[in-house]
Amino acid sequence: MKKNPTQIEVVAIALIDAQNRVLMQRRRAGRAHAGLWEFPGGKVEPGESGPAALCREVDEELGLVVAEANLTPLAQASDAVLGIVIRLYTCRLWPGDPVCLDAQELGWFAPDGLLALDMPPLDVPLAQAVLVLLDSGK
Repeated sequence: MKKNPTQIEVVAIALIDAQNRVLMQRRRAGRAHAGLWEFPGGKVEPGESGPAALCREVDEELGLVVAEANLTPLAQASDAVLGIVIRLYTCRLWPGDPVCLDAQELGWFAPDGLLALDMPPLDVPLAQAVLVLLDSGK
């Protein structure tokens, strides 16, 4: 797939714990979508692969070292007008506990509460994909 040079590529992670809860973070004040819940992640830098960028972002935002081998691509959402695509990966294995380094707060949410969160528009279909995955028992 050829990349659009003006398109902003973002990667995000759905950390899923042993109780099938999903980690979400609330965006800080002063940023776009401030106060809304989102999947942790960020922009892919030039020359970075999506998984490498996600490992970097998870370290910067959550203080976790996640292995690329533990990332599984799940879904993507895009907005042609904004020129953004978000690629969501899941991860069920990581060492340590996440720390809130770049957000207002972190929260673990059961599947039945995920879609009740106020989220940016592109995070909603990603959350729906996570729910389908969890409903499938995988």
